[in-house]
Amino acid sequence: MARPDAQAGAAGGGDQTTFGLRILATTDLHMHLCAHNYYADRPDPATGLVRTAHLIRAARAEAHARGDAVLLVDNGDFLQGTPLGDVAVAEAVVPHPMMMAFGCLGYDAIGLGNHDFDFGPEVLMRVLADAPCPVIGSSLQGETGPVVDALRLELGPGISVGLLSVLPPQTALWNAHHVVGRFTFDDMTEAAARGAARLKAAGCDLVVVLAHTGLGPAEGPGIENAAIPIAGLAQVDAVIAGHTHQLLPGPEHAGLQGVDSVRGRIAGTPVVMPGWAGTHLGVIDLRLERGAEGWRVAASTTEVRPVLDGGEAVPEDPELAGRLAPIHAATRAALDRPVGRVARRLHSYFSLFGPDHALAVTADAQAAAVRPAIAEAGLDGLPLLSAVAPTKFGARSGPLAYTDVPEGPVTLRHVADLHVYRNELRVVRLRGAQVLDWLEMSASLFHRVDDGGALLFPDDVAGYNFDVIHGLEYRIDPRAPARFSAEGLLLDPGARRLREVRLDGAALDPGAEVLVVTNSYRAGGGGSFAALRGAVQVPVAPVELREAIAAHLRGDAPAGYAPPWRLAPLEGTGIEVRTGPAARDLLHEIAGLRPEELGPGEDGFLRLRLHP
Repeated sequence: MARPDAQAGAAGGGDQTTFGLRILATTDLHMHLCAHNYYADRPDPATGLVRTAHLIRAARAEAHARGDAVLLVDNGDFLQGTPLGDVAVAEAVVPHPMMMAFGCLGYDAIGLGNHDFDFGPEVLMRVLADAPCPVIGSSLQGETGPVVDALRLELGPGISVGLLSVLPPQTALWNAHHVVGRFTFDDMTEAAARGAARLKAAGCDLVVVLAHTGLGPAEGPGIENAAIPIAGLAQVDAVIAGHTHQLLPGPEHAGLQGVDSVRGRIAGTPVVMPGWAGTHLGVIDLRLERGAEGWRVAASTTEVRPVLDGGEAVPEDPELAGRLAPIHAATRAALDRPVGRVARRLHSYFSLFGPDHALAVTADAQAAAVRPAIAEAGLDGLPLLSAVAPTKFGARSGPLAYTDVPEGPVTLRHVADLHVYRNELRVVRLRGAQVLDWLEMSASLFHRVDDGGALLFPDDVAGYNFDVIHGLEYRIDPRAPARFSAEGLLLDPGARRLREVRLDGAALDPGAEVLVVTNSYRAGGGGSFAALRGAVQVPVAPVELREAIAAHLRGDAPAGYAPPWRLAPLEGTGIEVRTGPAARDLLHEIAGLRPEELGPGEDGFLRLRLHP
């Protein structure tokens, strides 16, 4: 539905011909408010808005000292991510801690990300009702409540800045169970182009887009990562990117066509992407000049400022930390509630190349939760498989970002460590051939390796798309070409990395019917798994995956599924992988891979060479 632009003003004046504007940006905070790892219950100096706040106040003071105006914005995915966020929603804390934090730090505007819909529309709109600043959703249509289509800010001297915000249209799939019939999501580039043209026609000198999207293809309808085409729009003057938890400026995008990864520019437009979880503050400095046709950007610089630089963390902001202290304490107390016991240490250090018993427990929990519904539907005669993927696997999140649950008593903290997302369970009915393609898509995450000791997977591997299907036995051969691209496109119809796929000891029949329990993200299209497009779903009552894990651990059900896959034997000098440094004491668990320690890397990960 059509909505008028919101307006806000800032004092200014004078007869200047140049003007400075500093834009400060956070993105993908994912409820990392306190600098604390709730899963391990220890401080985390590298994350947290309480530390980013120190950078915000310092950067704002720098700009004000030289007479520049400042805009502080957030680029979405702020509502879901840590147990603190779960407790805040479960206990209906008002105002929501994130809204309180935005108010404490004086944010001027916030955009929305896909994970902000994870709790459902009612929770989102209830939280946003207490927002201390305008909330923008330029590509969002439907019952938008307090969310505005665009924002216009008047800065002195006589400068008008328009702000837009867009998020991936795939949100409609990933959160279909929440948003169907309530929201639709327009193509991001089209929405940005439409909004920018409207703002410029209304007299805005500059247009800034809060683009909750990363750097992907330069063009294409409905793409998930559209920062490049958005930055290329003629009427867009600056972009805040996000969604993929990367950094720009930064070396991650070196060599990408049209991207100046050193200066943080795309097609000449300043673009900043400040990581995630409060690890960095994005800074764009614009120098404006006034000409015959109004103000224009004459020069720009971008940077990302880390909260942890050279091993030294910036201080926590005392005001924000003080305000968050009660909910921080309540979260730690809630996570200490006992659930049950586990018979062995459960961890994800080997998830991407070896056996993962933590995933096996999750697979057991998923299956146990849906079996009653399957029996009620008269389908209990079909084999029930369980698909799970690691949610903590290092990569961009760092060498400490792994699940690690000790043997013995477990609490809600450990349940959250086993699965960090608020996914619900779904059951799909498939043929064996679709299951094989599902696994081939997972295996496409690996590099194609030879016998020369290549890396098994990229450092920024999207491990949450490495589905492991329990109830089967199979091998993966990374020497073969990938069957699918990361976007789910069929690359080579003859390519197969899967070997010896067996169900109940016999080769999996491509025509056989099976049931697979998975999460709502995957069943809704997350990860672009071609095998699941149009898959028939078996009706099951809504159950959150973490609730299923907790219920399973409270019971006395024996272990069912075992880690189902292994690497095919490889000759030569082996393949290299990286994992968390704590894995050093667990290498006996992968003795069959003959691990060889290569020592720690500069990034803090433990490097191993495997000899399958």
